[in-house]
Amino acid sequence: MRPFDLEQEKKEIINKYRALLRACNDKTNKEDKKTIRKAFNIAVKGHEDVRRKSGEPYILHPIAVAHICAKEIGLGTVSIVCALLHDIVEDTDYTILDIEKNFGKKIATIIDGLTKISDVFDQKI
Repeated sequence: MRPFDLEQEKKEIINKYRALLRACNDKTNKEDKKTIRKAFNIAVKGHEDVRRKSGEPYILHPIAVAHICAKEIGLGTVSIVCALLHDIVEDTDYTILDIEKNFGKKIATIIDGLTKISDVFDQKI
């Protein structure tokens, strides 16, 4: 496995986050961006030190999903936040209740649904 350049990875994560903000700039206001930043911060903290099989930081995956929601599908803040947080309940100590306290019932319900969908696909048939 290759050694990791943590400073370079941090720059890449920030650049991907900035690209996400640019992708949703026409659909978001200042308050929306604060909410997206809050979700990003939780996702970064929750996935800290987690890597994909490829070796890249796991946080790049939720950022990429959020970018697809914003740029390619044209979805708004709720979807972007859910994309950033879609693995947080399954992979960290955060609970649906934590999500609800931080982002409200609507986002918590969506995250809970996404978690249940992935549970269905993870089952062996």
